[in-house]
Amino acid sequence: MNIAVTEPETEAGTHPMFRAVPSSVEFNKLRKRLLRQTREAIEGFGMARPGDRWLVALSGGKDSYGLLALLLDLKWRGLLPVELLACNLDQGQPNFPKHILPEYLAGLGVPHRIEYRDTYSIVTEKVPEGNTYCSLCSRLRRGHLYRVAREEGCAALVLGHHREDILETFFMNLFHGGRLAAMPPKLLNDEGDLMVFRPLAYAAEADLQKFADAMAFPIIPCDLCGSQEGLQRNTMKAMLDDIEKKMPGRKDTMIRALANVRPSHLLDPKLFDFAGLAAAGPAE
Repeated sequence: MNIAVTEPETEAGTHPMFRAVPSSVEFNKLRKRLLRQTREAIEGFGMARPGDRWLVALSGGKDSYGLLALLLDLKWRGLLPVELLACNLDQGQPNFPKHILPEYLAGLGVPHRIEYRDTYSIVTEKVPEGNTYCSLCSRLRRGHLYRVAREEGCAALVLGHHREDILETFFMNLFHGGRLAAMPPKLLNDEGDLMVFRPLAYAAEADLQKFADAMAFPIIPCDLCGSQEGLQRNTMKAMLDDIEKKMPGRKDTMIRALANVRPSHLLDPKLFDFAGLAAAGPAE
């Protein structure tokens, strides 16, 4: 375990993470859009309680970097009254560059904790060759992050899932699970003692990629699940990209649909009393 908090000098008017960003109109529009969408999710789902502490999971990918940067930006602007602690779980993957994240975070003065747990060996040992690692890897990772959150006195674990992650999960559940379910932006864990937040629920993956490129984040690729081909999620991603290409704007429409559910127009008698539904008869 490695905990570090440093305080470098900050240029006036911005958080250190944004010191060298482009000054172009295009980037400023992108930054404002992502900030607006993140704030909309945080406020719309009642995530932020003043004085709380959040554990921000940082994998080294574009999404978690973007999440951390946007949360720090909102906090610097006085729009996020919580304390942030970035946490990277080093899962023991071969050739993982251990120095990148702690050096990057320390250089920016971001409070962080680096936690080492060899889940890589467990996953590769337990999962038969040819099967996907994602499910077991995710459960092991989430368990350790919950533990760290408790040890650090955090009220919530904050994850970098974005709009496409939510839509892909919805269609995976629809096609393979026979249920209507996605990733909720706000979730209570099974033990009932920690919240799980996804503030990027409305953010487009393409925007996060452009943001990461402009911010020059030191991206660390995943050599576990990222090395596997033919995953169901990849199929859902390709399907959604094809729909968006043929009918631009459909992803935003689908996200809005997940917030506009009408149980009386579905087929679940547990959500709507179809049996008790009856006509009142002709009026006298």
